[in-house]
Amino acid sequence: MQTETFVCTEQNIRLDHFLTSKLNVSRNRVSELIKSALVSVEGVTKTKAGTKLSMQERVHVMIVEPKTLERSSVDFDIPIIFEDEDILVINKPPHITVHPAPSVKEPTVVDWLKSKNISLSSLNGEERNGIVHRIDKETSGALVIAKNNASHTNLAKQLENRTLGRYYLAIIDYPLKNDIIVDKPIGRNPKNRLKMGIVANGKAAKSAFCSLLTNEIEQTELIGAKLYTGRTHQIRVHLSALGRHILGDNLYGFKSQKDKIDRIMLHAYYLYLIHPKSGEKMAFTAPLYDDFKEQLFRFFTKEKLHETLCTDTVVLRLNSAF
Repeated sequence: MQTETFVCTEQNIRLDHFLTSKLNVSRNRVSELIKSALVSVEGVTKTKAGTKLSMQERVHVMIVEPKTLERSSVDFDIPIIFEDEDILVINKPPHITVHPAPSVKEPTVVDWLKSKNISLSSLNGEERNGIVHRIDKETSGALVIAKNNASHTNLAKQLENRTLGRYYLAIIDYPLKNDIIVDKPIGRNPKNRLKMGIVANGKAAKSAFCSLLTNEIEQTELIGAKLYTGRTHQIRVHLSALGRHILGDNLYGFKSQKDKIDRIMLHAYYLYLIHPKSGEKMAFTAPLYDDFKEQLFRFFTKEKLHETLCTDTVVLRLNSAF
């Protein structure tokens, strides 16, 4: 373990900004060092990236190399939906984290990409090579990967202006009263740091939900969700605000017979974007995984599902509802 010491020569500069410039690594990497209690200011450990520094304060950093996994430890494969020299679109399975972090012990999507020797952008640092956007570990579905920095920059801009986006499918524990748009700010839940919540000073968040199939007897519903923003746990938080929860979501939902499922029934079904080089409008459908289909077959007939789960039907339904 190597220790570096730096003297601050600016007033009120953020700790993460200061160290990013000094260490010549990504801000994500600096944030991991800070959160891991490896950074101290004048001998006092700091774990908040936004800590403000004063002139002449001495900052000590213990440099720990990020843990890398051997390729042999990547014991899964991921279906590729589309690939060319600029982008890769995958169908992420459930139970796989997108990128490494101090708390993540198992192989990630990034580890899988590296094990395949796939060319990746480097804008987000080594831990997040190629990652433009993410989905939660237990969520499955479409994810686009940037294979070079030019594509990454372009796709990041598309995320901001919403020319890149996804439509989701979810199975919820109680039907919606009607198709609805939820426009409520989201921030860290002050009572539970593991959760996000509707908070007055949170970031703007807007979601649209529509019914696709309803089981009136079981009071269960397959819904489509369209995001206008991309906040952490956004779909789950906005559904919770409506008194609805996704099956398998024990963090925002409640434990019942329906929730004895080993992952959240949320799937990024449809991904649309503009190709970063050709400018062509493109769209991709990520097939449902067997565990998701298993739950659907509990509540809906195959005939109904066949009619409903046509990509054109889902997209048209969401677009016409809002």
